[in-house]
Amino acid sequence: MTHRRYVLTLAVLLLLLWLPLAFDPFDRKDWLIENVLLVLAVGLLAATYRRFTLSRTSYTLIFIFLCLHTLGAHYTYAEVPYDDWWRALTGSSFNELVGWKRNNFDRVVHFCYGLLLVYPVREVFLRVAGVRGFWGYFLPLDLTMSTSMLYELIEWGAAEVFGGDLGVAYLGTQGDVWDAHKDMALASLGALIAMSAVAFINSRLSRDFALEWNESLRIKSTQPLGEMELGRLRAQR
Repeated sequence: MTHRRYVLTLAVLLLLLWLPLAFDPFDRKDWLIENVLLVLAVGLLAATYRRFTLSRTSYTLIFIFLCLHTLGAHYTYAEVPYDDWWRALTGSSFNELVGWKRNNFDRVVHFCYGLLLVYPVREVFLRVAGVRGFWGYFLPLDLTMSTSMLYELIEWGAAEVFGGDLGVAYLGTQGDVWDAHKDMALASLGALIAMSAVAFINSRLSRDFALEWNESLRIKSTQPLGEMELGRLRAQR
């Protein structure tokens, strides 16, 4: 299967999941807000496909995350009936099995945000910014953590703007005052696990891993910047 056909297959599968879930969602207004992310993500990937084609691995990881988000958008993240599905299959409660006291679908998706999307972010850093060694692992982790924080701020802002039941449905805190902090921590943990795994694999397969890592941490310029650099630039004028 060619790369293009593979990506089109993922797009069709996502559409086949999205279409039936677009009908009669749990909260139509919340569904519309949640789907802004989906539309922006798919639009960006489609617009950049020819000039900046990602690997199959990256597209697959993004696809899995968008599938999870599509489910969350249909039911609202706090109401995804995963426990009912598990009970129908096994006759027991998944929440009771793992000791959960609340619907944790949102927490799982935040964890998957870091776990699944940090690799595509790393691919962008490597191919666009040309980072190597330590920075090829730290910067994707850092960006994933910071965007997780930014999303929590967007959620808060949206809840303040819309207010009422819609704001509550969009936030999905389920009464936990530390919900945003836990979401950010889980996203960070997922990204850390993924980057640690990638670093371990690369350390085993690449003979230049240690050399590249050390070179990335070597001081490239001994001259301080700040006001000294500004003075040098002014002197050149």
